[in-house]
Amino acid sequence: MGKNDLIWMIGGEAGWGIQSAGEIFAKTFFKGGLHVFAETEHPSMIRGGHNTFQVRVSSEKVYSHSEYINLLVALNYETFEKHIGDLKSGGVIIYDEKDFKPDKLRDDITLLQVPLSKIAVDIGNKILRNSIAIGASVAVADYDISILENIIKGIFKSKSADVIEMNTKAVRAGYNYVKENYNVDFKYKVNPVSGVNNQILISGIQSFSIGAIKAGLKFYAAYPMSPSTGILHYLASKEREYNIVVKQSEDEIAAVNMVIGAMFAGVRAMAATSGGGFSLMVEALGLAGISETPLVIINCQRPGPSTGMPTRTEQSDLRFVLHASQGEFPRVVIAPGDVEECFYEIQNAFNIAEKFQVQVIILADAFLCNSMSSVERFNTDSIEIERGLLISEKELENVEDYKRFEFTETGVSPRTIPSQKNGIFIATGNEHNVYGHISENKENRTNMVNKRAKKMESIKKEIKYLSLIGDEDADVTIFGWGSTKGPILEAMKLLKEDGISANYQQILYINPFPKESVESILNKSKKTVIIENNQTAQLESIIKEQTGISIPNKILKYDGRPFSPEMVYEKIKEVI
Repeated sequence: MGKNDLIWMIGGEAGWGIQSAGEIFAKTFFKGGLHVFAETEHPSMIRGGHNTFQVRVSSEKVYSHSEYINLLVALNYETFEKHIGDLKSGGVIIYDEKDFKPDKLRDDITLLQVPLSKIAVDIGNKILRNSIAIGASVAVADYDISILENIIKGIFKSKSADVIEMNTKAVRAGYNYVKENYNVDFKYKVNPVSGVNNQILISGIQSFSIGAIKAGLKFYAAYPMSPSTGILHYLASKEREYNIVVKQSEDEIAAVNMVIGAMFAGVRAMAATSGGGFSLMVEALGLAGISETPLVIINCQRPGPSTGMPTRTEQSDLRFVLHASQGEFPRVVIAPGDVEECFYEIQNAFNIAEKFQVQVIILADAFLCNSMSSVERFNTDSIEIERGLLISEKELENVEDYKRFEFTETGVSPRTIPSQKNGIFIATGNEHNVYGHISENKENRTNMVNKRAKKMESIKKEIKYLSLIGDEDADVTIFGWGSTKGPILEAMKLLKEDGISANYQQILYINPFPKESVESILNKSKKTVIIENNQTAQLESIIKEQTGISIPNKILKYDGRPFSPEMVYEKIKEVI
């Protein structure tokens, strides 16, 4: 982690435009060719509550947010009180004395009083104070104001010329006020990088959505549920452009059944939800399992049980999705760790679902879905759509005895879609024979269970499991899954500065589990640590179940907030 990274935060109440202001600041530095990671935190309130948006900027690749900040815009006293202790030495707080007067002082930071409300009213609208604060922040960082002005023009291009002019005036006014009234010795400056910027700034929500479109998505159904709702909004905005049908259903039960129906008919379809919504989808998941209908579901986890904490983050649904629905049937569970993996793994999910006629569950969480990261442009040239054993009309011409659930070496049977001549079969939620007719014959039952189970061995051969990151002969081996990836990678940088070598084994495909690979790494490791955002170390219990080996050092966090790199670093040092 770069010691001089610019780490900016704006804080205030819901309804004050905190999210919009944060995104503008992030895009401003991103457009300067810099690396950016942005993370938002807010309670489940439409108005009020404490909301923040943090943007971390560096000339080097960044993988996560930080526990500390060095430039704070405090739009109210609560933000000042909660975060003055988070400022690094040499940090700056921008505030308006009309909102509050600071009553806690630190000798090692600078307080800048900027009359945000007065300037906003003078320009013509009190809601402009966020734009003024961003301009003031850019002045403190001594960054190119013209980049911010261009971002403002781009963001408000669909608005009237007056709106663009007012916001441009606002950022310039905030910038000029700081430059004219203060001489700030701010040591966390970052300069624009010249040359072509081949990066994109994207969130997990956007990455999942774009990846699904590239994978051939044509139908999406969901009921709004934080933090997955952003996928519904994004895909709805692209409905006409990409010829997609997007349906906001009456509930999650309807959503998943619509998706099963669409996939049964040969259309690539998907649903996304959170743990509570996934609970409602469980019965239909079993229907897809016994009828061998491909299915893709994204579960954007949040703390439970029940409503839990709707806008917070957690990794507590792993055991649930592995065993969801009654009976035994194969399913694939994928846990991407960053926005790049969100893009590529959603495409793999569709290919696996159709090729093996199984259900694929992607486990994300609020932190991964809502955070934004600058990454290299995605490679779309290598994207292939694999439909599996879908029989063509021509192939069916000479078929007289179509067996939809025919026993095969791989467990996968040739599949038809409705309306195909000679491809008619019965689809039921009951156990059935090779034609789909209900059967309770004991030999048939045993064979059908084995048939479906065979698929996992075939899938395992196709999956490209991740290799170990870092030196093989490291002082400590870190295991993790999902969104802990970024904080772990950043913590490894901090450990390296202290002369401690670490390597990292991310478990991307949790089912089927990479038993042999994980077992080998565990046997070679000097010390092992597992990082999880849950209370019961769910991945660790799966590792023990699969390999017979325990990971004694568990770093667990379940307060609804993601790990910070600094916390991971400190906890690992305690282990060492």
